[in-house]
Amino acid sequence: MTMDPRRKTVFQTVGVVVVMGGLAWASVPFYDWFCRVTGYGGTPNVAAAESAEILDRTIKVRFDGSLSRDMAWEFTPVEREMEVRIGETGLAFYEAYNPTDRPIAGQASYNVAPYDAGQFFSKIECFCFTEQVLQPGERVQMPVSFFIDPAIVEDRDAKHVNHITLSYTFYEIDLPEDDRQASLN
Repeated sequence: MTMDPRRKTVFQTVGVVVVMGGLAWASVPFYDWFCRVTGYGGTPNVAAAESAEILDRTIKVRFDGSLSRDMAWEFTPVEREMEVRIGETGLAFYEAYNPTDRPIAGQASYNVAPYDAGQFFSKIECFCFTEQVLQPGERVQMPVSFFIDPAIVEDRDAKHVNHITLSYTFYEIDLPEDDRQASLN
């Protein structure tokens, strides 16, 4: 039994659309994973511990905060910049405020500029590692602890970096089930 050519074309077209949709859906988490593993695109590393070596040279770290278009929070760095010695652990805070009358969950994405410095910017702890839920009217300060890997002074492209900008963008996400149930009650 042969299939009608029009019907075959419809099935092939639907198949191509499904495959392309699946690839598009998978590309975002794959790219995020790739950037975290390689430091590509200014994505900082996640460190399990502080640096064992602290150098005399300092780098000025600037902090930037922004929100996606649909995020109703207010979000800013508490301190706009700080100077840290290479290898020294720095601690910075960002402040978030939910001015609405409903709980809102958010997830921060982050980036480091210049891109050459991204692989040497290591975070130890960060609010961006987990989703954040702010209740109506809640204001919180969220910490990020980090260091700049001393290997930066040996890198051909990054050794002349004197300023690094750490940027976060918060996106609204679906409330976790527990918070969703609590907001309905």
